[in-house]
Amino acid sequence: MAVYTEVSDEALRAFLGDYDIGGLVAFRGIAEGVENSNYALRTDRGDYVLTLYEKRVDPTELPYFLGLMDHLAARGLACPVPVRGRDGDALRELAGRPAAICTFLEGVWPRRVRPDHLAPLGQSLARLHDASGDFPANRPNALGPKGWAPLLEGCRERGDEVAPGLVAELDGHLAGILAAWPAAGALPVGQIHADLFPDNVFFLDDAAGRPRVSGLIDFYFACTDLLAYDIAVCLNAWCFEADGMFNVTKARSLLTGYEGVRPLSLAERAALPVLCRGAAIRFLLTRLYDWTHTPADALVTRKDPLEYLRKLRFFAQAETAGALGL
Repeated sequence: MAVYTEVSDEALRAFLGDYDIGGLVAFRGIAEGVENSNYALRTDRGDYVLTLYEKRVDPTELPYFLGLMDHLAARGLACPVPVRGRDGDALRELAGRPAAICTFLEGVWPRRVRPDHLAPLGQSLARLHDASGDFPANRPNALGPKGWAPLLEGCRERGDEVAPGLVAELDGHLAGILAAWPAAGALPVGQIHADLFPDNVFFLDDAAGRPRVSGLIDFYFACTDLLAYDIAVCLNAWCFEADGMFNVTKARSLLTGYEGVRPLSLAERAALPVLCRGAAIRFLLTRLYDWTHTPADALVTRKDPLEYLRKLRFFAQAETAGALGL
Protein backbone atom coordinates (compact mmCIF):
# COMPACT_ATOMS: atom_id res chain seq x y z
CA MET A 1 0.00 0.00 0.00
CA ALA A 2 1.44 3.37 -0.96
CA VAL A 3 -1.47 5.80 -0.79
CA TYR A 4 -1.74 7.05 2.76
CA THR A 5 -3.27 10.46 2.00
CA GLU A 6 -6.30 10.73 -0.26
CA VAL A 7 -6.60 13.71 -2.62
CA SER A 8 -9.99 15.03 -3.68
CA ASP A 9 -10.72 16.03 -7.28
CA GLU A 10 -11.34 19.60 -6.18
CA ALA A 11 -8.06 19.86 -4.27
CA LEU A 12 -6.12 18.36 -7.16
CA ARG A 13 -7.56 20.73 -9.75
CA ALA A 14 -6.77 23.71 -7.54
CA PHE A 15 -3.25 22.36 -7.02
CA LEU A 16 -2.67 21.95 -10.76
CA GLY A 17 -3.72 25.54 -11.27
CA ASP A 18 -0.30 26.54 -9.94
CA TYR A 19 1.40 24.68 -12.83
CA ASP A 20 1.59 25.08 -16.56
CA ILE A 21 1.33 21.38 -17.43
CA GLY A 22 -2.14 21.22 -18.98
CA GLY A 23 -5.54 20.00 -17.84
CA LEU A 24 -6.26 16.88 -15.81
CA VAL A 25 -7.07 13.75 -17.82
CA ALA A 26 -6.50 10.87 -15.35
CA PHE A 27 -5.36 10.35 -11.79
CA ARG A 28 -4.82 7.12 -9.82
CA GLY A 29 -2.88 5.84 -6.84
CA ILE A 30 0.33 3.84 -7.33
CA ALA A 31 0.36 0.71 -5.16
CA GLU A 32 4.15 0.31 -5.00
CA GLY A 33 6.39 2.04 -2.48
CA VAL A 34 6.13 2.23 1.29
CA GLU A 35 7.23 5.69 2.45
CA ASN A 36 5.06 8.24 0.61
CA SER A 37 1.75 8.56 -1.23
CA ASN A 38 2.29 8.35 -4.99
CA TYR A 39 -0.15 9.04 -7.79
CA ALA A 40 0.09 8.60 -11.54
CA LEU A 41 -1.05 11.88 -13.08
CA ARG A 42 -1.96 12.41 -16.73
CA THR A 43 -2.71 15.78 -18.26
CA ASP A 44 -3.40 16.70 -21.86
CA ARG A 45 0.34 17.47 -22.16
CA GLY A 46 1.82 14.27 -20.75
CA ASP A 47 2.35 11.91 -17.83
CA TYR A 48 3.69 12.81 -14.39
CA VAL A 49 4.02 11.42 -10.87
CA LEU A 50 2.58 13.32 -7.92
CA THR A 51 4.15 12.54 -4.53
CA LEU A 52 2.79 13.53 -1.14
CA TYR A 53 5.51 13.23 1.48
CA GLU A 54 4.30 11.47 4.59
CA LYS A 55 5.26 11.88 8.24
CA ARG A 56 8.43 9.76 8.08
CA VAL A 57 9.99 12.27 5.68
CA ASP A 58 11.55 15.39 7.20
CA PRO A 59 10.23 18.34 5.12
CA THR A 60 13.48 20.25 5.67
CA GLU A 61 15.32 17.55 3.67
CA LEU A 62 13.08 17.72 0.62
CA PRO A 63 15.08 20.51 -1.07
CA TYR A 64 18.12 18.19 -0.97
CA PHE A 65 16.24 15.31 -2.65
CA LEU A 66 14.58 17.48 -5.29
CA GLY A 67 17.77 19.43 -5.90
CA LEU A 68 19.78 16.24 -6.37
CA MET A 69 17.32 14.94 -8.98
CA ASP A 70 17.45 18.26 -10.82
CA HIS A 71 21.26 18.16 -10.72
CA LEU A 72 21.52 14.58 -11.97
CA ALA A 73 19.00 15.07 -14.77
CA ALA A 74 20.85 18.19 -15.95
CA ARG A 75 23.96 16.02 -16.31
CA GLY A 76 22.22 13.40 -18.41
CA LEU A 77 21.22 10.79 -15.84
CA ALA A 78 17.76 9.33 -16.47
CA CYS A 79 15.85 10.18 -13.31
CA PRO A 80 12.65 12.06 -12.44
CA VAL A 81 12.81 15.82 -12.89
CA PRO A 82 10.88 17.97 -10.39
CA VAL A 83 8.33 20.15 -12.17
CA ARG A 84 8.32 23.77 -11.08
CA GLY A 85 5.13 25.75 -10.70
CA ARG A 86 4.41 29.12 -12.23
CA ASP A 87 6.20 30.71 -9.24
CA GLY A 88 9.39 28.70 -9.88
CA ASP A 89 8.96 26.43 -6.84
CA ALA A 90 8.90 22.63 -7.14
CA LEU A 91 7.80 21.99 -3.56
CA ARG A 92 4.35 23.00 -2.34
CA GLU A 93 1.50 21.61 -0.19
CA LEU A 94 -1.49 19.42 -0.98
CA ALA A 95 -3.98 17.76 1.40
CA GLY A 96 -1.92 18.91 4.36
CA ARG A 97 1.27 17.28 3.10
CA PRO A 98 4.38 18.60 1.33
CA ALA A 99 3.97 17.65 -2.32
CA ALA A 100 5.80 17.74 -5.64
CA ILE A 101 5.19 16.71 -9.24
CA CYS A 102 7.96 14.95 -11.17
CA THR A 103 8.27 13.82 -14.76
CA PHE A 104 7.22 10.28 -15.64
CA LEU A 105 9.83 7.75 -16.79
CA GLU A 106 9.12 4.98 -19.28
CA GLY A 107 10.20 1.46 -18.39
CA VAL A 108 9.52 -1.55 -16.20
CA TRP A 109 11.36 -2.71 -13.11
CA PRO A 110 12.52 -6.35 -13.30
CA ARG A 111 10.35 -8.76 -11.32
CA ARG A 112 12.93 -11.44 -12.11
CA VAL A 113 16.51 -10.18 -12.14
CA ARG A 114 18.58 -11.67 -14.96
CA PRO A 115 22.38 -11.51 -15.26
CA ASP A 116 22.07 -9.13 -18.23
CA HIS A 117 20.39 -6.53 -15.99
CA LEU A 118 23.49 -6.16 -13.84
CA ALA A 119 26.06 -4.54 -16.14
CA PRO A 120 23.65 -1.71 -17.14
CA LEU A 121 22.80 -1.28 -13.46
CA GLY A 122 26.48 -0.96 -12.55
CA GLN A 123 27.08 1.55 -15.33
CA SER A 124 24.12 3.68 -14.23
CA LEU A 125 25.20 3.63 -10.59
CA ALA A 126 28.69 4.79 -11.54
CA ARG A 127 27.23 7.54 -13.73
CA LEU A 128 25.10 8.66 -10.80
CA HIS A 129 28.23 8.92 -8.63
CA ASP A 130 30.14 10.80 -11.33
CA ALA A 131 27.25 13.16 -12.11
CA SER A 132 26.72 14.09 -8.47
CA GLY A 133 30.38 14.86 -7.84
CA ASP A 134 29.84 18.63 -7.95
CA PHE A 135 26.47 18.67 -6.20
CA PRO A 136 26.92 21.36 -3.52
CA ALA A 137 24.63 20.06 -0.75
CA ASN A 138 25.25 17.31 1.78
CA ARG A 139 22.89 15.09 3.76
CA PRO A 140 24.25 12.78 6.48
CA ASN A 141 23.14 9.16 6.24
CA ALA A 142 20.72 8.74 9.15
CA LEU A 143 20.66 5.00 8.44
CA GLY A 144 24.44 4.67 8.34
CA PRO A 145 26.71 3.10 10.98
CA LYS A 146 25.83 5.64 13.68
CA GLY A 147 22.17 4.69 13.37
CA TRP A 148 22.51 0.92 13.57
CA ALA A 149 23.09 0.52 17.34
CA PRO A 150 20.02 2.64 18.22
CA LEU A 151 17.92 0.59 15.78
CA LEU A 152 19.10 -2.66 17.35
CA GLU A 153 18.42 -1.29 20.82
CA GLY A 154 14.87 -0.49 19.74
CA CYS A 155 14.41 -4.13 18.70
CA ARG A 156 16.02 -5.70 21.75
CA GLU A 157 12.83 -6.37 23.70
CA ARG A 158 10.99 -8.28 20.97
CA GLY A 159 13.68 -9.20 18.45
CA ASP A 160 13.96 -12.80 19.61
CA GLU A 161 10.28 -13.29 18.82
CA VAL A 162 11.34 -13.23 15.17
CA ALA A 163 14.04 -15.88 15.70
CA PRO A 164 15.48 -17.28 18.96
CA GLY A 165 18.89 -15.80 19.72
CA LEU A 166 18.58 -13.19 16.97
CA VAL A 167 19.47 -10.15 19.11
CA ALA A 168 22.62 -11.74 20.52
CA GLU A 169 23.75 -12.75 17.03
CA LEU A 170 23.17 -9.23 15.75
CA ASP A 171 25.10 -7.78 18.69
CA GLY A 172 28.10 -9.83 17.57
CA HIS A 173 27.77 -8.96 13.91
CA LEU A 174 27.34 -5.25 14.62
CA ALA A 175 30.38 -5.07 16.88
CA GLY A 176 32.51 -6.67 14.18
CA ILE A 177 31.17 -4.44 11.42
CA LEU A 178 31.73 -1.22 13.37
CA ALA A 179 35.25 -2.29 14.37
CA ALA A 180 36.17 -2.93 10.72
CA TRP A 181 34.33 0.03 9.19
CA PRO A 182 36.57 2.33 7.08
CA ALA A 183 37.90 5.35 8.94
CA ALA A 184 36.81 8.83 7.92
CA GLY A 185 38.68 9.91 4.79
CA ALA A 186 39.77 6.39 3.86
CA LEU A 187 37.35 6.00 0.93
CA PRO A 188 35.76 8.36 -1.62
CA VAL A 189 32.58 10.06 -0.40
CA GLY A 190 29.79 11.61 -2.43
CA GLN A 191 26.06 11.54 -3.08
CA ILE A 192 24.63 8.02 -3.10
CA HIS A 193 21.18 6.61 -3.82
CA ALA A 194 21.34 4.23 -0.80
CA ASP A 195 18.19 2.30 -1.80
CA LEU A 196 18.74 1.12 -5.38
CA PHE A 197 16.58 -2.02 -5.22
CA PRO A 198 15.13 -3.59 -8.39
CA ASP A 199 11.83 -1.70 -7.99
CA ASN A 200 13.74 1.58 -8.18
CA VAL A 201 15.36 0.85 -11.57
CA PHE A 202 13.42 0.89 -14.84
CA PHE A 203 14.55 -0.98 -17.95
CA LEU A 204 13.64 -1.01 -21.63
CA ASP A 205 15.08 -3.27 -24.32
CA ASP A 206 17.46 -1.84 -26.89
CA ALA A 207 17.30 -2.60 -30.62
CA ALA A 208 19.10 -5.91 -30.05
CA GLY A 209 16.71 -6.96 -27.29
CA ARG A 210 19.18 -6.31 -24.46
CA PRO A 211 17.98 -4.50 -21.35
CA ARG A 212 19.12 -0.93 -20.82
CA VAL A 213 18.38 1.29 -17.85
CA SER A 214 15.68 3.82 -18.72
CA GLY A 215 15.48 5.47 -15.33
CA LEU A 216 16.44 5.51 -11.65
CA ILE A 217 13.70 6.57 -9.23
CA ASP A 218 12.93 7.09 -5.52
CA PHE A 219 15.80 9.23 -4.26
CA TYR A 220 14.26 9.75 -0.81
CA PHE A 221 16.99 7.78 1.01
CA ALA A 222 19.76 9.52 -0.94
CA CYS A 223 22.54 10.93 1.22
CA THR A 224 26.22 11.80 1.42
CA ASP A 225 28.25 8.67 2.20
CA LEU A 226 30.85 6.23 0.90
CA LEU A 227 30.37 5.68 -2.84
CA ALA A 228 31.31 2.01 -2.52
CA TYR A 229 28.56 1.54 0.08
CA ASP A 230 26.06 2.12 -2.74
CA ILE A 231 27.62 -0.84 -4.56
CA ALA A 232 27.27 -2.93 -1.40
CA VAL A 233 23.56 -2.09 -1.25
CA CYS A 234 23.16 -3.32 -4.84
CA LEU A 235 25.10 -6.53 -4.17
CA ASN A 236 22.64 -7.24 -1.36
CA ALA A 237 19.56 -6.28 -3.33
CA TRP A 238 20.32 -7.75 -6.77
CA CYS A 239 22.73 -10.68 -6.44
CA PHE A 240 20.92 -13.27 -4.32
CA GLU A 241 18.60 -15.90 -5.77
CA ALA A 242 15.20 -16.87 -4.38
CA ASP A 243 16.80 -19.81 -2.55
CA GLY A 244 19.18 -17.43 -0.74
CA MET A 245 22.28 -18.34 -2.74
CA PHE A 246 24.67 -15.58 -3.79
CA ASN A 247 25.04 -15.37 -7.58
CA VAL A 248 28.65 -14.45 -8.23
CA THR A 249 27.99 -14.14 -11.98
CA LYS A 250 25.50 -11.34 -11.34
CA ALA A 251 27.88 -9.71 -8.87
CA ARG A 252 30.78 -9.83 -11.31
CA SER A 253 28.63 -8.31 -14.03
CA LEU A 254 27.50 -5.51 -11.70
CA LEU A 255 31.05 -4.71 -10.65
CA THR A 256 32.44 -4.93 -14.18
CA GLY A 257 29.74 -2.56 -15.43
CA TYR A 258 30.47 -0.12 -12.60
CA GLU A 259 34.23 -0.17 -13.13
CA GLY A 260 33.81 0.41 -16.84
CA VAL A 261 32.66 3.91 -15.88
CA ARG A 262 34.35 4.52 -12.51
CA PRO A 263 37.20 2.19 -11.47
CA LEU A 264 37.31 1.33 -7.78
CA SER A 265 40.38 2.17 -5.74
CA LEU A 266 42.35 -0.60 -4.03
CA ALA A 267 41.00 0.63 -0.69
CA GLU A 268 37.40 0.43 -1.94
CA ARG A 269 37.97 -3.11 -3.19
CA ALA A 270 39.44 -4.17 0.15
CA ALA A 271 36.55 -2.60 2.07
CA LEU A 272 33.78 -4.12 -0.06
CA PRO A 273 33.16 -7.19 2.19
CA VAL A 274 32.58 -5.12 5.33
CA LEU A 275 30.50 -2.61 3.37
CA CYS A 276 28.29 -5.50 2.24
CA ARG A 277 27.93 -6.65 5.85
CA GLY A 278 26.97 -3.10 6.77
CA ALA A 279 24.37 -2.86 4.03
CA ALA A 280 22.93 -6.24 5.08
CA ILE A 281 22.59 -5.25 8.73
CA ARG A 282 21.11 -1.86 7.80
CA PHE A 283 18.20 -3.45 5.90
CA LEU A 284 17.88 -6.25 8.44
CA LEU A 285 17.55 -3.76 11.30
CA THR A 286 15.03 -1.46 9.59
CA ARG A 287 12.93 -4.49 8.65
CA LEU A 288 13.25 -5.89 12.18
CA TYR A 289 12.25 -2.56 13.69
CA ASP A 290 9.17 -2.36 11.47
CA TRP A 291 8.35 -6.02 12.17
CA THR A 292 8.44 -5.50 15.94
CA HIS A 293 6.72 -2.10 15.98
CA THR A 294 4.00 -2.37 13.31
CA PRO A 295 0.60 -3.63 14.53
CA ALA A 296 -0.37 -6.96 13.00
CA ASP A 297 -3.55 -5.46 11.53
CA ALA A 298 -1.84 -2.44 9.93
CA LEU A 299 -2.40 -1.95 6.19
CA VAL A 300 1.32 -2.25 5.49
CA THR A 301 3.10 -5.35 4.25
CA ARG A 302 5.97 -6.05 6.62
CA LYS A 303 9.15 -7.37 4.98
CA ASP A 304 10.95 -10.42 6.35
CA PRO A 305 14.08 -9.38 8.28
CA LEU A 306 15.45 -12.93 8.20
CA GLU A 307 16.09 -12.62 4.45
CA TYR A 308 18.86 -10.20 5.37
CA LEU A 309 20.14 -12.36 8.21
CA ARG A 310 20.98 -15.01 5.61
CA LYS A 311 22.73 -12.40 3.49
CA LEU A 312 24.61 -11.05 6.49
CA ARG A 313 25.85 -14.54 7.35
CA PHE A 314 27.08 -15.01 3.78
CA PHE A 315 28.99 -11.73 3.73
CA ALA A 316 30.48 -12.48 7.14
CA GLN A 317 32.24 -15.43 5.49
CA ALA A 318 33.48 -13.37 2.51
CA GLU A 319 36.96 -12.30 3.58
CA THR A 320 38.03 -10.68 0.32
CA ALA A 321 36.40 -8.95 -2.63
CA GLY A 322 37.26 -12.02 -4.72
CA ALA A 323 34.37 -13.84 -3.07
CA LEU A 324 32.08 -11.09 -4.36
CA GLY A 325 33.12 -11.27 -8.00
CA LEU A 326 36.19 -9.01 -8.17
